[in-house]
Amino acid sequence: MNITTSKELFERAQDYIPGGVNSPVRAFKAVGGDPIFFAKAEGAYMYDEDGNSYIDLINSWGPMILGHANKKIEEAIFKAVIGSPSFGAPSRMEVELAELISEMVPSIEKVRMVNSGTEATMSAIRLARGFTKRDKVIKFEGCYHGHGDSFLIAAGSGAATMGTPNSPGVTEGTAKDTLLAPFNDLEKVKELVAANNGQIAAIIIEPVAGNMGCVLPEAGFIEGLRALCDEEDIILIFDEVMTGFRLGKGGAQEVFGVKPDLTTLGKIIGAGMPVGAYGGRKDIMDFVSPQGPVYQAGTLSGNPVAMAAGYAQLSYLNDHPEVYEQIEKTTKKILAGYQKALKKHKLNYTMNQIGSMISLFFTDKKVIDFETAKTCDTKLFGEYFRFNLENGVYLPPAQFESWFISYSIGEEEVKKIIQVFEDFLKQRQG
Repeated sequence: MNITTSKELFERAQDYIPGGVNSPVRAFKAVGGDPIFFAKAEGAYMYDEDGNSYIDLINSWGPMILGHANKKIEEAIFKAVIGSPSFGAPSRMEVELAELISEMVPSIEKVRMVNSGTEATMSAIRLARGFTKRDKVIKFEGCYHGHGDSFLIAAGSGAATMGTPNSPGVTEGTAKDTLLAPFNDLEKVKELVAANNGQIAAIIIEPVAGNMGCVLPEAGFIEGLRALCDEEDIILIFDEVMTGFRLGKGGAQEVFGVKPDLTTLGKIIGAGMPVGAYGGRKDIMDFVSPQGPVYQAGTLSGNPVAMAAGYAQLSYLNDHPEVYEQIEKTTKKILAGYQKALKKHKLNYTMNQIGSMISLFFTDKKVIDFETAKTCDTKLFGEYFRFNLENGVYLPPAQFESWFISYSIGEEEVKKIIQVFEDFLKQRQG
C-alpha cells in the first residue's frame, strides 16, 4: 500500500489546521500512524490520494447508508446546485423534507432544520430548559451528543479516544447543570431525579450508543426512562443523529417502540451533506422562535442542496424497506464470520450488533456501558486497525466507534472483510 501523497498532505495540513485534521478522531492517534486523505468514493469503496482502494465500514460515520455516489442522490444535488447552493430564505424542499420526516417518524409533529448534529442537540436542550423552566439535564456516560459545552462531560468516543474526557473551556457553571448516569442503569437515573426533585428539564440519550462502540439498551431500560419522564414531567430526548433512519424508517424509537418528546437528527437526513434537525411534540416545538420565546436561528439552515440530498435519500428509504432487511443480513453475515474465526483463537472479545451497526470489542466483558467498554485492549485494536488498512478494509480509527454497513456492501466485500480478519488472527498466532 502506497501512502506517500497522504503523508505529504498531512505534513502540509499540520502547518495550517490544528493537528492537521478538522475532527480529532481523523488524526489516527488512537491507532497509530498517519491519517489517510481520500480523493473519491463509489459504492462500497473509498479511494485515497495514492490510488489505494478500501472497503468502507464507516460510510462517513453513518449517512452513506446506500453507499457512496448514489446516482439518485447525485442527480438531486446537481439539480439543486444549478438553482443556487444557498438562498438564506425559505424554499419548497424544506417543507417537503419536513413533511417526509414527520411521516416517517411519528413522534415528530414539527421539525426545525439546522446545520449539524451538534446544533440539533444544543438547540433541543435549550428548548427543553425553556419549555420546562428547569436548568438541569441528565446525560449518560459514554454517550456523545456533539461538542456543545453541556455535553463534553464523560462524552464518549471523541473525548475518550483523545484522552480528554472533560474539555478545557467548559465552565464549572455549565458542568454542574449536567448530571451523569451510567448507560443501562435505570436505578441511578431515578436516584438523580429524586436528588434533584423538580430541577430536571430533560434526559438525553443515544437509544443505541454509537460513540463508545455500538452499545445496546438492556431490556426495559428505554421503557423505564419513558415512564420516569412521564411521572416527573421531564422531557425525554432521543439523540438519533446516528440511529435515525439507519435502524429503520422510524429510527431506534420505531425498533424499541418508545416515543421520545424530542428527537435530534443528522447525518442521513443530508445524505452526507452537513445538516441536522430537531423535532418532536407540537406543543414543545411551538416554543421555538419566531412562534415561541426560545431563540434559535441559522443563516444556512434548510440549505437547498442538503435538503435535496436528504429528500432523495429518505424518500428512497421510505419506498424501499427492503434496504433495511438487506443491510441487516449483510451485517449479520459479517458478525457470524467474525465469531466463527474467533472460536479458533484464544482471544478476549465481545461483539454487539443491531441492524447495520456493529462493533468488535477486545474484552471478555459484556459491553453494556462506558465502564465495560473501557476494559477493551486498545493497543490490540490499533494492531487490528492497521492490518485492515494495509489490506484494504477501512474501519473507524478508534475502539470506541460503531461501524456502519452500507447497502452497497455485497457478498464479495463480506468475504474479503472476513478473510482479512482471519488473516489477522493467524498472523497474531504466528
